[in-house]
Amino acid sequence: KEYTSFFNPMVDSWYAPDVTFTDPMTSLSGVDSYRKNVDMLAGRTLMGKVLFEGAGINLHSVTGGEIVNGRVDDIVTRWTLRLTAKVLPWSPEAVFSGVSVYKIALGGKEGLSIVGQTDYWDSINIQPDTPSTNVKQQYQTVPKNIAVSDFLAQLAPTGFLAPTAAPELPYLLLRRGDGYELRKYPGFVGVETPYMRRDYGFGSLGAFAKGMDPLAPSICKVYNDDNVDDGDGKEKMMMWPLKFAFPGEGTDAPPAPAAAIEKAGSGQWASINIMSQPERIVAIRAFEDAAMGPVVRNADRELRAMLKRDGLEVEDGTEQYVLFTQYDAVHSMGKRRSEVWIDLKDGGHPF
Repeated sequence: KEYTSFFNPMVDSWYAPDVTFTDPMTSLSGVDSYRKNVDMLAGRTLMGKVLFEGAGINLHSVTGGEIVNGRVDDIVTRWTLRLTAKVLPWSPEAVFSGVSVYKIALGGKEGLSIVGQTDYWDSINIQPDTPSTNVKQQYQTVPKNIAVSDFLAQLAPTGFLAPTAAPELPYLLLRRGDGYELRKYPGFVGVETPYMRRDYGFGSLGAFAKGMDPLAPSICKVYNDDNVDDGDGKEKMMMWPLKFAFPGEGTDAPPAPAAAIEKAGSGQWASINIMSQPERIVAIRAFEDAAMGPVVRNADRELRAMLKRDGLEVEDGTEQYVLFTQYDAVHSMGKRRSEVWIDLKDGGHPF
């Protein structure tokens, strides 16, 4: 309830009067101090109205809370928090994901009360080579200056960004980690074609999908016996998303547009196929350099090392190829946005 409304209102009866709150940058005690902190982030105090806007939190999971031998186990939540620093002219958005560990005691007005909350951020508090499903082992405190640096880095100007080629395929950000992100993508349907050069792939899919309102990014799959731009071996494939499943429509891909079904695989479109992708969780690492072979493969290697470090398991077979994406229009000016993607194994992550 409080996560959904961003603590508006905060339910005082759930908390002990001397409840403690600790996160990587803040330590405080008492219900009033707790409320003032969340009201400031939400822009409901005078200072908050000057500093922030658009605060919101997505709750991903709630675990724990079992009563064993007369005591209540800790409750653990996983979440992603976003807020905009409107005090700065470029209005940067800061994003934090992590876990909250709630200490619960029997008693109080509701029969149970929260006596302490400790928050950890995925970007700084995850300890290397620890299991991703063991919160108490994986998350440890770090000096506050590390948290301050992490926050300030998100407020820096990003410069002129290249425009995206199309509206972006939506996703739910599950984790902003140290050097990578975890995202949940809805099921989607798209069209794909083999290509020798990316500009040829863009041209073929652009002609085919005219009037179908394709989405960004372009998703390219290159096998590891091949080069990203040239070479022999298994065919390189480029895919453009066309439609995605809305919330409540299930985890499968929606039907393809009728125009795509009619054209794909015949005549001048013989090399273009319809591709369906169910809902999945993907690890992402962004890079800004041109998407040449060495750059893409290095980003893929770095991401795999980061996932192993943080106790996450990749889908079997993903080591045979590289998935990389491009969001900006061909020959556009400005800071480019490209990424490598790796699918995570079911059960190989805490989401």
